[in-house]
Amino acid sequence: MKKLEEYVRSIPDFPEEGIIFRDVTSVLQDADGLHLAIDTMQDKVKDLDYDVVVGPESRGFIFGTPIAYNNRKPFVLIRKKGKLPCETIERTYDLEYGTATIEMHKDSIKPGQKVLIVDDLIATGGTTEAMIKLIEDLGGIVVGVVVMIELAGLKGREKIAGYRLESAICYEGK
Repeated sequence: MKKLEEYVRSIPDFPEEGIIFRDVTSVLQDADGLHLAIDTMQDKVKDLDYDVVVGPESRGFIFGTPIAYNNRKPFVLIRKKGKLPCETIERTYDLEYGTATIEMHKDSIKPGQKVLIVDDLIATGGTTEAMIKLIEDLGGIVVGVVVMIELAGLKGREKIAGYRLESAICYEGK
């Protein structure tokens, strides 16, 4: 059986020279790769007690929903600004070039609920930090974050210090 890392396509010099882009679509396009990714991520947090799974648009939906389903937990969406139909709360955060804003429904997390965040990747940690703040603004308690890929060289783990972060694959470089 292949290792999960073998399913990830690495594309040099994308989106700019010197960057190695870690492409998760190659994992999703292979039934064994997708199965291994979900199982590995789920196994990383099997000891966690949580009430709800939260995932950001769009790849957090892909990885978070099966984990929620397998564990009989609800799944909550975090989306880009303007995509959710009901009353929302939002958080703006810095990107490498500019800012982004994410939202979630105000009624999606109940005070005291224990939350697992699931995403495809953590790089600088800006998105993850913004998600944590949104959840906590609603009274939720983030008990863990699990990602398929961690780009350790970009120090996202440091940005969310104090929160449990598990990664299925950790690349040391950027």
